[in-house]
Amino acid sequence: MTHPARDLLRTTTAALAPDPEANPVVPRIAAGTAPRATLAALALEQAWVIPADRRAFEHLAERSEATDPEAAAFFTTLAQGEALAGERLVAFARACGAEEASYEPLPGAQAYPAYVAWLALNAAPADAVLALTANFSAWGGYCATIAAALREHYGFSDEACAFFDFFAEPSPDLDRLAERALRAAVDTGRLDERRARTHGRLLQHYEASFWSALSGTMSR
Repeated sequence: MTHPARDLLRTTTAALAPDPEANPVVPRIAAGTAPRATLAALALEQAWVIPADRRAFEHLAERSEATDPEAAAFFTTLAQGEALAGERLVAFARACGAEEASYEPLPGAQAYPAYVAWLALNAAPADAVLALTANFSAWGGYCATIAAALREHYGFSDEACAFFDFFAEPSPDLDRLAERALRAAVDTGRLDERRARTHGRLLQHYEASFWSALSGTMSR
């Protein structure tokens, strides 16, 4: 018999899936019509997002360790992944000709990591596990599309595409950790499904804000 946690992951991810037509940037990258200035802005915004999210996940792991070790293991793995992604981001930024010293981050693009930091301080760990896992599905799909387009239309090397390849690849280990954390939370009554869906809805909204903010760079 399937544990309720698995069904909850599936239904929540489906319920929070964004409209694929609502992203104004990824289809332009997929078609090869997004300017390199937009790619550079994407790299530079991620240079702010990745370390912020890593620290937020580390804090969630520390908060969870004593009372929710299954969630702590999930957040620790997320933090380790962000560290690896940050290393891979360097080659993408270099390929775009991104100049960090003169760049001012876009407020709309930084709303997402700001809310992840809010979750790190305020959310129940299990609620954050469900919200984040549901959100990652859309991000992974975007990254797969971008990685393919960078090779096909922009002539980027495998090294320059590695940041997006990393997030596009399925992570069975992370999925197992998420399900394990939710199983423990459901079994002990520590999951507030309604609150978790609210967190997930806000994360999807702020991710949409990220892409909307980036769309302004396509008209420059």
